Amino acid sequence: MGNDATIERLYILNGGIAQVDDASIYSPGVDVGEPMTLSCNAYLIRHQNSWMLWDTGTQDDLIGEPGGRIIAHGIRGTVSSTIASQLEEIGVKPDEIATLALSHAHYDHVGNCRLFRNAQWIVQRSEYDAMFGVHPDEYGFRPELYNSLRDNKTKLIEGDYDVFGDGSVRIIFTPGHTPGHCSLLLHLPRMGKVLLSGDVAHNRRNFQCRCFPSFNFDKLQSVASMNKVEELLETETATMFVNHDVLQNATLPHAPRWIA
Repeated sequence: MGNDATIERLYILNGGIAQVDDASIYSPGVDVGEPMTLSCNAYLIRHQNSWMLWDTGTQDDLIGEPGGRIIAHGIRGTVSSTIASQLEEIGVKPDEIATLALSHAHYDHVGNCRLFRNAQWIVQRSEYDAMFGVHPDEYGFRPELYNSLRDNKTKLIEGDYDVFGDGSVRIIFTPGHTPGHCSLLLHLPRMGKVLLSGDVAHNRRNFQCRCFPSFNFDKLQSVASMNKVEELLETETATMFVNHDVLQNATLPHAPRWIA
């Protein structure tokens, strides 16, 4: 808010593709029985002399399965390029990632957490408690994908958070999909403000009609977070990147190209 600090650049990494036979699992009563393809991205952020990663994509070991694998809720995941190889193409080693944050802990966002053991992990306390509580499966979480984070240096937060203290990268608390779901507001030097919305909505149409999965953790919070995002987009004059919107995703440059 009123701060001119910016990140240097943003890389969109291909974190795999998810396919479902019934799109209505993400929008009850809409597109019943229609197949749906979802993009699953991770985002690499260059801030001054430091690297930050937002989400880690679907697990890299799916690269050896061209037909993909059922990974959750009848969802088939495929990986055509590993996160590790895309980082290598940019010239970044996993242990050079200084900061790691996740929109939330579902399988397609935490699949490669084990690669980033040197990073400080920033996480909402409510998400952390759900991830490492008695019944993580109740939230659709798979602890085997993120248990390595127990050993990371961890910063627990509650609510919105200015990552670097200069307004260029702000974690926005948008619960509902999961207890501690977050979005990320970035300030780029040329493009201006970009909001990485995570799973607040699974495509732009669902955002507009306030449609969300029946398995969301909290329905009232889901709508409130959509409203919060819409207000933020207006007040910050920001562009929203919807992680799973395959149509929007196809229009955006992907690593090794970057956005500034």
